Amino acid sequence: MQLIQPLATAVPRRFCSPAWRMFGLGLLAALALPPFFVLPLLWIVVPNVLRLLGRAGTVRKAAWLAWCFGFGFNLLGLFWVTEPILIMARQFWWAVPFAAPGLAAAVACYMILPAAAVFWLRPGLPMLLIFAGTMVMANLAQQFLFTGFPWNFWGADWAIPGRLGTIMMQPAWIIGMHGLTLLTVILAGMPLFGRRGWASAAAMLIVWAAFGVWRTSAGAAPDQKLAVAMIQPDFAVPGRFSRSALRLRWRRDLMMTRQALAAAGGKPSVVVWPETASPALLQSNSEARAAIASIAGRTPVLAGSFRFTRSGKLRNSLIAIEGKGPPVAIYDKWKLVPFGEYTPAIIPIKITPGLGFTPGPGPRTLHVPGIPPVGPMICYESIFSGEIIDPHDRPAWLLNISDNAWFGDTTGPRQDFATTRLRAVEEGLPLAVDTNSGISAMIGPHGSVRAELGLDRRGILVSQLPVAISPGMFAKYGLTVDGVLSFYAVSLGLVLLILQNLQSPRPVDEEAS
Repeated sequence: MQLIQPLATAVPRRFCSPAWRMFGLGLLAALALPPFFVLPLLWIVVPNVLRLLGRAGTVRKAAWLAWCFGFGFNLLGLFWVTEPILIMARQFWWAVPFAAPGLAAAVACYMILPAAAVFWLRPGLPMLLIFAGTMVMANLAQQFLFTGFPWNFWGADWAIPGRLGTIMMQPAWIIGMHGLTLLTVILAGMPLFGRRGWASAAAMLIVWAAFGVWRTSAGAAPDQKLAVAMIQPDFAVPGRFSRSALRLRWRRDLMMTRQALAAAGGKPSVVVWPETASPALLQSNSEARAAIASIAGRTPVLAGSFRFTRSGKLRNSLIAIEGKGPPVAIYDKWKLVPFGEYTPAIIPIKITPGLGFTPGPGPRTLHVPGIPPVGPMICYESIFSGEIIDPHDRPAWLLNISDNAWFGDTTGPRQDFATTRLRAVEEGLPLAVDTNSGISAMIGPHGSVRAELGLDRRGILVSQLPVAISPGMFAKYGLTVDGVLSFYAVSLGLVLLILQNLQSPRPVDEEAS
């Protein structure tokens, strides 16, 4: 009994330490991410994070506190990465306890940059601006370093389902997703300034929403006379690779293609298959292409398929077929999934035996007879803001094919879909999303979901392709916009800090007095 009282007081005291508080604030911040969207929690998170960093005292302690926050944030935001390991638990059971915590620990390091930039400041407007600007810089580093992993960015918090999300995403047309992150951090830090801060936050939200309403309330142009028919076959993963299993998979592809034609009144403009839907190598298998043509005729079919290059390299591709002849266009995925499609060179052992994909050359526009030029993306390429289209050959619409069945009914597919919606807003282009097991959708150029087929369903989705709108500043200048914004925020914060120091009274020299 003598040990119970000391333990009862010691445990709460430890969990109230700054490190544990930062970890808890990270968990709260993750609840603002899709699919939870509890954004008001950020009004608690950001002021308290800045107060704790302002009391850190040393850069080392600030870095530790920032890492604790990032670890809690990413641990909850990335727990879904364990799902594919559970699917293949017999082979990778040992990785289950390490996958999400290990990835969260690595990604949490990016929070050190904004913490190191502000630990020596008192909470206030200069601190908030510098923190917001360096947060965007850290996010840009996360997008490019170590092959890039642009996930769990605060700008995606606004991709709320329905009309509200469509309205609040509209600034991305000008400043992109990273610009939304900058605005979100500044908005969330306003409670630092008391009543004036809350009033400023309300005014900021009103202006933000008014801009979104203005952009989305203009009369939409009629859809193009182009029907996109997407199949969602809901194949099991990892699937069997026996001859009979592959034959059954192929038959489902062909059957659903026939159903897609019927659902579109017999005359869709294009039929889309999701990522790796075809068990046949469509680039080299003329019999498989002839089987598709016997059903689709001259209707273009855009199908996910593996292919081998002339040098024998394996690639994850989208093959465009029109009739019985050779493919009319090919796109190769260039943003490969680490540990899923290849093992990074920094890892001394091959963790993904049997998988050795090579990346394609980069974004490109496919010119397929009978349909407008299309900018394809495969799988998680759609999360790379500002890197999805060929700037020298701008497409008329975007297409994302994917296979999210590996992540089950978790937050992963929903986060992916929310972030993908932002690509349509940023580029001002309609976006078709076709996945193996959902979510498949047709998204308008303002980010509105025109038609949708949910998770874990087999079906056909047919939708008219919306008309593109004029490109905004982000579509023209890309991530340069976000780099300039982050630099401007930091510079403005430093200028305000200098002005505050100049205006503060100098200490009185007692000896002179």
